[in-house]
Amino acid sequence: MKQKAEAMTPTPRDYSLVGRDSALAEKNGLAAADWYSCAIDRKTMKGLMRRSDGPALRDTAIWIAALVLSGAGGVYFWGTWWCVPFFLVYGVLYGSSSDSRWHETGHGTAFKTRWMNDVLYYVASFMIFREPTIWRWSHTRHHTDTIIVGRDPEIAAPRPPDIAMLLLNIFAIRNSLKTLRALFIHAMGRLTDEEKTFVPEMEWPKVYRVARIYLAILAAVALACLAMGSILPAMLIGLPSIYGGFMTIFFGLTQHAGLAEDVLDHRLNSRTIYMNPIFRFLYWNMNYHIEHHMFPMVPYHALPRLHELIKHDCPEPYPSTIAAYREIVPTLLRQVRDPAYFVKRALPSGIEPVPHNHGAVFKPAE
Repeated sequence: MKQKAEAMTPTPRDYSLVGRDSALAEKNGLAAADWYSCAIDRKTMKGLMRRSDGPALRDTAIWIAALVLSGAGGVYFWGTWWCVPFFLVYGVLYGSSSDSRWHETGHGTAFKTRWMNDVLYYVASFMIFREPTIWRWSHTRHHTDTIIVGRDPEIAAPRPPDIAMLLLNIFAIRNSLKTLRALFIHAMGRLTDEEKTFVPEMEWPKVYRVARIYLAILAAVALACLAMGSILPAMLIGLPSIYGGFMTIFFGLTQHAGLAEDVLDHRLNSRTIYMNPIFRFLYWNMNYHIEHHMFPMVPYHALPRLHELIKHDCPEPYPSTIAAYREIVPTLLRQVRDPAYFVKRALPSGIEPVPHNHGAVFKPAE
């Protein structure tokens, strides 16, 4: 059963990593703090964390084969309406399912062999149009300070949510423009003040180098389009991040949107959702999101087993993605006018771990 938290006095929040709430998070003991963890014996956890090349090699081979076949179909039928379904499949595989490949290889858990993780990580990073070094460290901070305001750089739906920007991101328009702007900044040898808070200085030259490589690839694709007098090259490289990116936000918002901020318990700020086999393949089991955040070194293929071991200590899973969105959509709409409102997940024990601020202890900005 889910409960809705009573609305509290709205408090303006500063989601910047260099602003007021960043300092307040540290002052309130929420930065790099100890998180609640379900009890699992050491031997069982060691087995769950065991890495293997097999599952990821199989799934990556299927993924690449589907990319090649759908892309080839799109090229073959280019100029006719028959190319649309092929590019739809290609776009989702390229611009959406690359998100979970980027994510899992970024954790280094998809493959046992390190170079395999690294190769797929860099390829998937380009496909999802994310800078690999920036996002590797950004995601590290996201796991350290999950949905802690002023600390987590990956809060997708700040309060109050910007509904227009969320709608623009259905086709990754906002994120693509943001990344393109960042690429030019990085290519000139600069980082933003926020990026400097989570990217170690020794990694900065790598950021600059990769940004220049990304821009060179995009320039080459643009030149190929001009030479051919067709956008076909961009339909295969670059544009799929946009026209095929709608499943990224569809999956991504289910992770944390509308849930509690500033809690040190992933059961309260993350969702586990039962999904069909196709979604689970595209998403690489990230629908088991409480499990992933609580034990991030467990490979994606072991998350269903982990779920069975800890579900008795977690809120009831959502039965489907549709069920999750029946909660998310009205919650985000309400947060537009009532930013203090959030969905409070009921724990089996009925005990809510502390601390949990939800912004209520912070004074409004003057």
